[in-house]
Amino acid sequence: MSDSVSLNASKERPAGTFSGYLMFAIATVLFGIWIWSIFAAVAANGGMGYIGGSIGWFFAFTIASSGFYMLQPNQAASITLFGAYQGTDRKEGLRWVWPWMGAAKISVRSNNLISEKIKVNDLRGNPIEMAAQVVWRVTDTAQALFDVDDYKAFVLAQIEAAVRTIGARYPYDDFAHQEVTLRGNHDQVGGELRTELMARLAVAGITVDECGFTHLAYAQEIAGAMLRRQQAEAVVAARKTLVEGAVGMVEMALEMLSAKNVVELDDERRAAMVSNLMVVLCGERDTQPVVNTGTLYT
Repeated sequence: MSDSVSLNASKERPAGTFSGYLMFAIATVLFGIWIWSIFAAVAANGGMGYIGGSIGWFFAFTIASSGFYMLQPNQAASITLFGAYQGTDRKEGLRWVWPWMGAAKISVRSNNLISEKIKVNDLRGNPIEMAAQVVWRVTDTAQALFDVDDYKAFVLAQIEAAVRTIGARYPYDDFAHQEVTLRGNHDQVGGELRTELMARLAVAGITVDECGFTHLAYAQEIAGAMLRRQQAEAVVAARKTLVEGAVGMVEMALEMLSAKNVVELDDERRAAMVSNLMVVLCGERDTQPVVNTGTLYT
């Protein structure tokens, strides 16, 4: 964040407001006094003192009855005086402020937002579709109301920007499991998305409680090709594992035969046994035994 933004950032502070229940009682008393002053003025045949007093009590009653507002749980009101920020009231219930001061309500509850699916190019340039679920809430009402134009629209824009940033930082998948990927490392990537969002939304006084990806897939134009590629990579990896295991088993069999002197194998017989064992171990179908009635050399 730049120094100019830091210097101009608003800071929430408590506002000087009053209990609405107390002011309601005062307004009721003032209303009674005003009504009494009217009857007194009529009884005195409209004396100027009584008329002036009646007007004064009416003015006091108007002021006392004009500054009420209600705050629900997890709701706040930003108080301003002729456009200047005076503080934030977070006390729930019936509240009162001077009538010439404005009270803009803002919710500080948690909000759950699921972004639209957007197309992003991953680290390898493959187009993928991504969508995120974010739980966010306002922590500084002054920043949310006065440092950005529309904090809800700001959240939407920054979520899309953060998803694009994280999507371009990692590949979608890595079959060898040697890289951090979007598909295989949900917790780590989700943590980085939360960190990225909190850094972006700090200017608006908003924090992120939870986030993660709700949609992650190859774009439709390459989905079929990438599926075939994944299948081919899976087949190659499986074959590689199978061959490595078969070679180990053949080595073990030859070593045990030689160690126990079961049979003496020359190079040709050793090669034939290796060939047969590899066929048996690596073949996809069940092998059929063949009885050799001759010798290996005829």
